[in-house]
Amino acid sequence: MNHVIIILVEPQNPGNVGMVCRAMKNMGLQELRLVNPCRLDHPDAAKFAVAARDLLEGAKIYPALREALEDCPFSVATTRRHGKYRQEILTPGEIAVKVLGASDTGRAALVFGREDSGLTTTEVALCRWQATIPTAGDYGSLNLAQAVLIFAYELFRAAGGSVPRRERVPAASGELETLYDHMEQTFLRIGFLNPQNPAHIMRTFRRILARAEVDQREVSVLRGLMAQIDWAAAGFKGKKKS
Repeated sequence: MNHVIIILVEPQNPGNVGMVCRAMKNMGLQELRLVNPCRLDHPDAAKFAVAARDLLEGAKIYPALREALEDCPFSVATTRRHGKYRQEILTPGEIAVKVLGASDTGRAALVFGREDSGLTTTEVALCRWQATIPTAGDYGSLNLAQAVLIFAYELFRAAGGSVPRRERVPAASGELETLYDHMEQTFLRIGFLNPQNPAHIMRTFRRILARAEVDQREVSVLRGLMAQIDWAAAGFKGKKKS
């Protein structure tokens, strides 16, 4: 991902620039280039960048897109319009594969246009590829930072990015059997089970907990619940008769 650059052409809203920085940092992108941007010292820029102010402060400024692309052999013009000069438009997922495939041969830039009018035909022509985000037909315009985030996410995913997860280890059979024994005794004590056939309802609880794949901590919580019921039912005189 280090070779991927985000370029914003004449962004008009300082808050949007800040949100773009945040979106970039979320997905591991580090370099932002701005072409003739709005005021970056506006409070909204830093406010919406949150913890990505370093990207905002490190952004490079260029007078025109041609100069911003000078050292990028690969570039993508993002657009929501189709037409004579906007054909063979790829999706974010398709472009992510192309951009990452170019990582060994040079930098690649994703270029985003103005909030109100996007990129000009001349600016689109400066880029090697074109891409768009498919949307519902009634309204295809996305916020600038939203668009950057979607492309950045597809890049992150294509690069093998993943969210660290704590592996859940299901409770051992012995732990579950101890829990089931405790549940059965407690439910018998409070009159919930039929003493003549307690297994009938307990099979249902076994199925519920099997589907849940409870772990050791969850078994402990349920054992604690049973213990509290045992304590609260110490003076129980039997199931109320109708």
